[in-house]
Amino acid sequence: MRLPARLLPVAAVTAASALLTGCFAGAESSAGPSANGDGKRVRLAMMQPPRSGLSPLSDDAFKLSRWSTAETLVKLDADGDARPALATKWEQSGRSWTFEIRDGVTFHDGSELTAEAVVRSLTRAATASPKPRILDGVELTAKAEDGRVVVTTAAEDPLVPQRLSSPQLAVLAARAYAGKTVNPVGAGTGPFELTKVNGTSSATLDRYDGYWGGRAKSPGIDVKFVPDGTARAAALRSGEADIVEAVPVSQAAVLDQDLITEVPMPRTNTLYLNTEKGVFKDAGLRAAAREAVDAQSIVEGVYEGRADVAEGLLGPALPWAAGLRSPVRRAEPGDPSGRSVTIGTFTDRAELPEVAAALQQQLQKAGFRVKLEIREYATIESDALAGEFDAFVLSRATVLDSGDPAAYLYSDFGSDGSFNISQLAEKSVDAALDKASGAKAGAARRKAVIEAEAAVLATDAAVPMLHERVIQGDAAGVTGAAHDPRERELVTAATYVK
Repeated sequence: MRLPARLLPVAAVTAASALLTGCFAGAESSAGPSANGDGKRVRLAMMQPPRSGLSPLSDDAFKLSRWSTAETLVKLDADGDARPALATKWEQSGRSWTFEIRDGVTFHDGSELTAEAVVRSLTRAATASPKPRILDGVELTAKAEDGRVVVTTAAEDPLVPQRLSSPQLAVLAARAYAGKTVNPVGAGTGPFELTKVNGTSSATLDRYDGYWGGRAKSPGIDVKFVPDGTARAAALRSGEADIVEAVPVSQAAVLDQDLITEVPMPRTNTLYLNTEKGVFKDAGLRAAAREAVDAQSIVEGVYEGRADVAEGLLGPALPWAAGLRSPVRRAEPGDPSGRSVTIGTFTDRAELPEVAAALQQQLQKAGFRVKLEIREYATIESDALAGEFDAFVLSRATVLDSGDPAAYLYSDFGSDGSFNISQLAEKSVDAALDKASGAKAGAARRKAVIEAEAAVLATDAAVPMLHERVIQGDAAGVTGAAHDPRERELVTAATYVK
């Protein structure tokens, strides 16, 4: 039985603190005030270590973005609309978009940002294998023309600017592409230069005084990767970290409430069911699993009420979604008696093993025989994508890349989607996804997105359970840390420690 956070044994807290002892040692001398009177360096405890050597073509791109070291042509505002970044303006003509490149920008190695540099980065991403997921289903080419960048897609795409806001399409200096893999060290344009990476344990960034947007308030960032959630919370409690991302719900109650911020996330905790093989190839047994899930008890028992029960794949972070939904027709539940299934999930998000354990009990009560397989994400992702599990529990951001959920729906549920854990190949779903992907931004697109969500839900390939809220810890001396639902910003040029 799970102990309430406030009743955790002293030994557990002590052990967690021990994991952090010396965590930021070695940065101690640089953590103090800089010689010119600026704030101290920011000590940052992050949840997941790099999985792909910090390549921007992987999910590691979001670390580069959250450290304000790599930048994109476009950024998104709070409403998900495109705003200037390394590009100052753009216009569409059919399948092509022309972007004006900002003057006076230099990379961290001193080289100049040019249209040719932008084309090099976009071309590397567009021709990568696998592609960054923001380009799932998109054929994109880029060329330099009179100092501007012309981006052309195979089909007219109303979301090209939003796509180019994805951290996976960051623009880096030529040096980043010298080898077979993309190396972002010393190659960004942001207010902080990535100067050192120590495998999966730490990273160091120093202020880049030539930043086009103005000098950062902090002299640098010292990053430690701390997968253990209790240890991250202990780092905030002990003062060893200034900013802690993804504080586990189980730890939030024992922290000073003035030091934590809770933000509804466009992130859904979903049970993905394998539609290609095994027990859940049967639509009736998928329906039986869906009926067995009691999301409310998971919200109360695992998340201590710090989450929202899901009514669909898209949650309250997209407030327009609920008002557009209609009832979904689904298959009738079959008889699961004695059918054996394996549910996979990972340890990197502290709540997921508990969610899996709760699901095990709920499905067993319905008649299934359930085995759990729980590992670190780095060792389980490939098996999940290959369809090696009957079911998989995943916490998934729904507007991570473009600010538009159509990309997430295509990636996770399209026949050609790069993150199709459910192995779903359904013509009606593909047709709805194509319609949503091609719709113009605005009311028509939102309506098409909800229709695509309904098409997915009708298959029971995914059982959305809850929408998460992110809990971030900021020490008392931290000023200007970002609290970003999209998980793109964290330490910015305005962030410093008093």
